[in-house]
Order: sequence, then C-alpha cells, then structure tokens
Amino acid sequence: MIKTLDGKVALVTGGSRGIGAAVALRLARDGADVALTFQHNQHRADDVVEQIKAMGRRALALRVDSADPAALVAAVDRSAGEFGRLDIVVHNAGAFLLGSLEQLTLAEFDQTIAVNVRAPFVASQAAVRHMSEGGRIITIGSNVAERVVFPGFSLYSMSKTALIGLTKALGRELGPRAITVNLVNPGPTDTELNPADGAGAEAITGFTALGHYALPADIAGTVAFLAGPDARYITGAMVSVDGGFNI
Repeated sequence: MIKTLDGKVALVTGGSRGIGAAVALRLARDGADVALTFQHNQHRADDVVEQIKAMGRRALALRVDSADPAALVAAVDRSAGEFGRLDIVVHNAGAFLLGSLEQLTLAEFDQTIAVNVRAPFVASQAAVRHMSEGGRIITIGSNVAERVVFPGFSLYSMSKTALIGLTKALGRELGPRAITVNLVNPGPTDTELNPADGAGAEAITGFTALGHYALPADIAGTVAFLAGPDARYITGAMVSVDGGFNI
C-alpha cells in the first residue's frame, strides 16, 4: 500500500472516539504520525494511540478542553515540538447542544461558540506557525450548516455555518503559502451520540438519498483525501459527506 502521508505529522482534536478516532486511525494508516486531543476518557484515547503505534507510527494523546484557548495552543505547540513538525490539523472536537430558542442559555451559547468556532480559529492560528508549504487545515462541520429539518438546532447550526466563512477566508489568506483549508460536512453518521439504530434514526435516514447512515470511516476517507497530495489544488471548499441529505 502506498503511504500517501508518509513523513507527515497530524493533529486531530477530539480524536478518541467516533469520527475523530476514525480520522486519526486513517491518517496513521496512510503513513502519518498522529497527535490527538481528548477531554474525558483517557482509556479510549490510549486505545487509539496503541492502535496507531501498532501500525508503526508515532502517536500522542493530550487531555485538552477545546474551550480553553491556552490549553489548545499548548497542545498544538507540543505536538509540533515532540514530532518535529506539523503538516495536518483536523478540527473535530465539537459541542452538540440542542434546544428551543427559549430554553437555550447564554452559558450554552458561549460553550458552543467556544468549542465549535473559536477553537478551530485558535488552533489554526497556532498551527500555521509550524506549517510549511503543503500544510493542510481540515475542519469537521455538519450538514445542518446547509439544511435544518428538525427544530432545536438553531445554536448548533449557527456555529457550524460560521465554519464556512472561516474556511473560505483562511483558504484565501493561506493560499500564497500553499496551505489548503477545507471543510467536511458529515451527514448522519453512526456514532455513540447519533447511533444508526437510535431514537429518530429512521426519520433521519429518510432524508438521505442513499437510505442509510455513514460510518465514521466514510468521513475519515474524505479527510484523508483532502490531507493527501491529490488534493493540493482544493482549498476553501465545503465537501458534503451526507449520503445526499442536502440534495
């Protein structure tokens, strides 16, 4: 197998489970050394690290609250310092708070914006100090940035929509440095937070053209492509991996 990311170093935020873990493992499979952040479950983070090391790659797990800018910057700097470089950053950590307009609190607003919007900005700002030509910044958004079919998503949808503007603006700004910036918007994906056999899954599936949920590996495959050499001319793009949810 050709290791398209051989010699590269990646940082994946929220990389201990779900989409984040799948991304970390796929990047490692493609040849990258991988640092990942997690907030709560050390055991799961360690398990992903051990799987990466079993592939012959270097790995590092860092406990980080993405709502803490200083901790996030420190994680970026430590990843680059321990591995000697930083080529790929995948912003995956997210806050998923739903509720009606009247029920949502300012604290929930601040938490969602801090994790879903400020953290990708702060981590990108820190990462580009270490990136050279060919760097990749990839953010995991959501299909609800384009289409909201259920009530209660106003806060979450707003935060994910903000990533479209951030992606386009950073793509323009960093283009002269040959650093690409792209956004991946997953649709319904089979994770612990949104299981394919959970309550409401049948209704959600009905909105997709393909008639089923994605696997985390489906999202990871798109991220790996955008991180690799064949995507060198793609920047400022929004890639939907939603099974036709938004068509």
